[in-house]
Amino acid sequence: MSHDDTDAVACDGWDGSECEGTVHCPPRCPRFVDKEGARWTIRPAVREDAAPLAEMYEGFETADRAQGLPPVTRNRRAEWIESMLREGSNVVAERDGELFGHAMYTPTDADRPELAVFVHPTMQGRGVGTELCRHVIADAAAAGRDGLELHVESGNRIARRVYRTVGFELVDRRGDLRMELDLDDPIATEVRWPPLARLGPSEPETEEPPVAARSRPPADD
Repeated sequence: MSHDDTDAVACDGWDGSECEGTVHCPPRCPRFVDKEGARWTIRPAVREDAAPLAEMYEGFETADRAQGLPPVTRNRRAEWIESMLREGSNVVAERDGELFGHAMYTPTDADRPELAVFVHPTMQGRGVGTELCRHVIADAAAAGRDGLELHVESGNRIARRVYRTVGFELVDRRGDLRMELDLDDPIATEVRWPPLARLGPSEPETEEPPVAARSRPPADD
């Protein structure tokens, strides 16, 4: 997965609510504002991201791992990161030049590859993981994949809620839960719409009504 670096900076400013997109845009707009108003760039990973990703994963404790990933030891983590960058389609979440999120689908030639997403513990709960999932869905749909699947621990309610939000459905309860998303589902199209189509135009703030109007009791039905 790659695109011209100029695509990510083609827009002026961070208010993309009026953006209609262009033929040069990647599958999903790389600009993202989280729940706390912080600005992020979600972009394709490159080989040079291996070291920053290794540094990001240093901050993961046992409770932050899923299905044994990321690996515990430094050498195993480095090997895993290299294999994901080599065999998968990867995106990273970048804020102020530092990586705090990583998502991928792998293998890239599978009809229904597997999705995995990781967000640094200090940045969880801000919507970054959900946005990363949407980028992976958009990229997989653009690449002609049939669908995506994932595995999640039954007790990981936060992750399960995120996956349901982006359209995944439970298909198997044996062991870890298996969830799937067909990429002919409407959400796989919607995640690729430009901001104006997805969010609608920004609306100016309405003026408050006069005090007399606000204090008037509601009319009876």
